[in-house]
Amino acid sequence: MREMSRNRIYLAIIASLLLVIAAMAYKFIVTGSTEGAEDGRSAIVLEPNERALVLREMRNFVAGLQLIADALSRDDMKAVAKATHGMGMAAAHDAPLAMVGKLPLEFKTLGFSVHREFDTMAADAESFDDPRHTLAQLSDVLQKCVACHGSYQIKSTASE
Repeated sequence: MREMSRNRIYLAIIASLLLVIAAMAYKFIVTGSTEGAEDGRSAIVLEPNERALVLREMRNFVAGLQLIADALSRDDMKAVAKATHGMGMAAAHDAPLAMVGKLPLEFKTLGFSVHREFDTMAADAESFDDPRHTLAQLSDVLQKCVACHGSYQIKSTASE
Protein backbone atom coordinates (compact mmCIF):
# COMPACT_ATOMS: atom_id res chain seq x y z
CA MET A 1 0.00 0.00 0.00
CA ARG A 2 2.85 2.36 0.74
CA GLU A 3 4.30 2.00 -2.73
CA MET A 4 0.91 2.70 -4.30
CA SER A 5 0.56 5.87 -2.22
CA ARG A 6 4.06 6.96 -3.20
CA ASN A 7 3.25 6.38 -6.88
CA ARG A 8 0.11 8.50 -6.54
CA ILE A 9 2.13 11.29 -4.96
CA TYR A 10 4.67 11.12 -7.78
CA LEU A 11 1.91 11.20 -10.36
CA ALA A 12 0.31 14.19 -8.65
CA ILE A 13 3.64 16.03 -8.62
CA ILE A 14 4.24 15.24 -12.29
CA ALA A 15 0.72 16.35 -13.19
CA SER A 16 1.18 19.59 -11.24
CA LEU A 17 4.50 20.30 -12.93
CA LEU A 18 2.99 19.63 -16.36
CA LEU A 19 0.17 22.07 -15.60
CA VAL A 20 2.67 24.74 -14.55
CA ILE A 21 4.71 24.15 -17.72
CA ALA A 22 1.56 24.31 -19.88
CA ALA A 23 0.47 27.56 -18.20
CA MET A 24 3.91 29.10 -18.73
CA ALA A 25 3.97 27.98 -22.37
CA TYR A 26 0.51 29.47 -22.90
CA LYS A 27 1.63 32.77 -21.39
CA PHE A 28 4.94 32.79 -23.31
CA ILE A 29 3.61 31.65 -26.69
CA VAL A 30 -0.02 32.79 -26.88
CA THR A 31 -0.93 35.71 -24.66
CA GLY A 32 2.36 37.51 -24.11
CA SER A 33 2.49 40.58 -21.91
CA THR A 34 -0.62 42.54 -22.81
CA GLU A 35 -3.27 44.68 -21.22
CA GLY A 36 -6.27 46.59 -22.48
CA ALA A 37 -5.55 50.05 -23.85
CA GLU A 38 -7.80 53.08 -23.48
CA ASP A 39 -8.43 53.22 -27.23
CA GLY A 40 -9.70 49.63 -27.42
CA ARG A 41 -6.50 48.11 -28.80
CA SER A 42 -4.30 45.69 -26.89
CA ALA A 43 -1.25 47.27 -25.29
CA ILE A 44 1.86 45.12 -25.47
CA VAL A 45 3.89 45.94 -22.37
CA LEU A 46 7.66 45.90 -22.93
CA GLU A 47 10.77 47.14 -21.19
CA PRO A 48 11.90 50.54 -22.54
CA ASN A 49 14.78 49.04 -24.55
CA GLU A 50 12.48 46.34 -26.00
CA ARG A 51 9.91 48.96 -26.97
CA ALA A 52 12.65 51.02 -28.62
CA LEU A 53 13.75 47.96 -30.62
CA VAL A 54 10.21 47.24 -31.90
CA LEU A 55 9.60 50.88 -32.80
CA ARG A 56 13.00 51.12 -34.53
CA GLU A 57 12.10 48.05 -36.62
CA MET A 58 8.78 49.65 -37.58
CA ARG A 59 10.54 52.89 -38.57
CA ASN A 60 12.94 50.82 -40.68
CA PHE A 61 9.92 49.23 -42.36
CA VAL A 62 8.50 52.66 -43.19
CA ALA A 63 11.85 53.78 -44.60
CA GLY A 64 12.08 50.57 -46.62
CA LEU A 65 8.52 50.96 -47.89
CA GLN A 66 9.41 54.45 -49.14
CA LEU A 67 12.44 53.04 -50.99
CA ILE A 68 10.27 50.30 -52.52
CA ALA A 69 7.62 52.79 -53.64
CA ASP A 70 10.28 55.02 -55.15
CA ALA A 71 11.91 52.10 -56.98
CA LEU A 72 8.53 50.91 -58.27
CA SER A 73 7.76 54.41 -59.58
CA ARG A 74 10.91 54.10 -61.70
CA ASP A 75 10.35 50.41 -62.63
CA ASP A 76 13.72 49.68 -60.97
CA MET A 77 13.31 46.09 -59.79
CA LYS A 78 16.97 45.85 -58.71
CA ALA A 79 16.37 48.71 -56.29
CA VAL A 80 13.20 46.97 -55.06
CA ALA A 81 15.19 43.80 -54.35
CA LYS A 82 17.91 45.80 -52.60
CA ALA A 83 15.38 47.63 -50.41
CA THR A 84 13.53 44.46 -49.39
CA HIS A 85 16.56 42.28 -48.58
CA GLY A 86 17.18 43.86 -45.19
CA MET A 87 13.53 43.63 -44.16
CA GLY A 88 13.09 39.86 -44.36
CA MET A 89 13.45 37.06 -41.85
CA ALA A 90 17.12 37.88 -41.22
CA ALA A 91 15.97 41.06 -39.47
CA ALA A 92 13.52 39.08 -37.33
CA HIS A 93 16.34 37.00 -35.82
CA ASP A 94 17.70 40.08 -34.04
CA ALA A 95 14.80 40.05 -31.57
CA PRO A 96 15.70 38.80 -28.08
CA LEU A 97 13.82 35.63 -27.11
CA ALA A 98 12.65 37.17 -23.80
CA MET A 99 11.03 40.02 -25.72
CA VAL A 100 9.44 37.68 -28.26
CA GLY A 101 7.81 35.86 -25.35
CA LYS A 102 6.07 39.09 -24.34
CA LEU A 103 4.47 39.47 -27.76
CA PRO A 104 1.02 37.90 -28.24
CA LEU A 105 0.74 35.11 -30.80
CA GLU A 106 -1.28 37.16 -33.33
CA PHE A 107 1.33 39.95 -33.25
CA LYS A 108 4.14 37.43 -33.77
CA THR A 109 2.19 35.76 -36.58
CA LEU A 110 1.63 39.08 -38.36
CA GLY A 111 5.21 40.22 -37.81
CA PHE A 112 6.84 37.03 -39.04
CA SER A 113 4.52 36.87 -42.06
CA VAL A 114 5.54 40.43 -42.99
CA HIS A 115 9.23 39.46 -42.76
CA ARG A 116 8.59 36.38 -44.93
CA GLU A 117 6.68 38.47 -47.46
CA PHE A 118 9.62 40.85 -47.76
CA ASP A 119 11.87 37.85 -48.49
CA THR A 120 9.42 36.71 -51.16
CA MET A 121 9.19 40.23 -52.56
CA ALA A 122 13.00 40.41 -52.82
CA ALA A 123 13.22 37.04 -54.58
CA ASP A 124 10.38 37.90 -56.96
CA ALA A 125 11.88 41.31 -57.75
CA GLU A 126 15.13 39.58 -58.71
CA SER A 127 13.36 36.87 -60.75
CA PHE A 128 10.56 38.79 -62.44
CA ASP A 129 10.51 42.15 -64.11
CA ASP A 130 6.95 42.88 -63.02
CA PRO A 131 6.39 46.01 -60.92
CA ARG A 132 2.64 45.33 -60.80
CA HIS A 133 3.29 41.97 -59.11
CA THR A 134 5.52 43.67 -56.54
CA LEU A 135 2.93 46.41 -56.04
CA ALA A 136 0.33 43.74 -55.21
CA GLN A 137 2.78 42.18 -52.73
CA LEU A 138 3.38 45.60 -51.22
CA SER A 139 -0.35 46.10 -50.83
CA ASP A 140 -0.61 42.77 -48.96
CA VAL A 141 2.21 43.80 -46.60
CA LEU A 142 0.63 47.20 -45.95
CA GLN A 143 -2.71 45.53 -45.20
CA LYS A 144 -0.98 43.57 -42.43
CA CYS A 145 0.67 46.72 -41.13
CA VAL A 146 -2.72 48.44 -40.94
CA ALA A 147 -4.27 45.43 -39.18
CA CYS A 148 -1.46 45.28 -36.63
CA HIS A 149 -1.45 49.01 -35.88
CA GLY A 150 -5.24 48.88 -35.58
CA SER A 151 -5.03 46.08 -33.00
CA TYR A 152 -1.93 46.87 -30.93
CA GLN A 153 0.07 49.62 -29.31
CA ILE A 154 3.46 49.25 -27.69
CA LYS A 155 3.59 50.38 -24.08
CA SER A 156 6.67 50.77 -21.90
CA THR A 157 6.96 49.50 -18.35
CA ALA A 158 8.63 52.83 -17.50
CA SER A 159 6.27 55.57 -16.37
CA GLU A 160 5.90 58.11 -19.16
